Amino acid sequence: MTTALNQSESWAVIKAGRIGRLGCIDHEQPYVVPINYLVADGRIYSHSRPGRKIDALRRHGRACLQVDQIQNDFHWQSAIAFGTYEEVDDDLKRTEVLRQLVDRFPKLTPVESDLAQECKWEVIVFCLRVDQVTGMAEV
Repeated sequence: MTTALNQSESWAVIKAGRIGRLGCIDHEQPYVVPINYLVADGRIYSHSRPGRKIDALRRHGRACLQVDQIQNDFHWQSAIAFGTYEEVDDDLKRTEVLRQLVDRFPKLTPVESDLAQECKWEVIVFCLRVDQVTGMAEV
């Protein structure tokens, strides 16, 4: 039976996830890409090199992140966090978020891990300032 998750349950699905699908608008079309992320202070943080995703988010700041926990066809949970894109410009915060991402995802490519640790490449650190979460589950 499919049931709605409450806010706490929806946040639990998002916090437990490691990979989510970021949905945004690119030239009036939906655009969805997988990202790794971390959750802190009601925000979802990630990083990216410049490109289509960042361009789209800068043009239209509303976005969402969808995360699943799937055991099988009849036992799953899915949550979506809706919010507003913000770039993290403060150098100390950027460094902190990058280090947390590398700690959370130690299997990032070795080059990416080293460069992120040393902040030597053009990286955009961003967050989704979440204002709504929803979820569904099949139990």
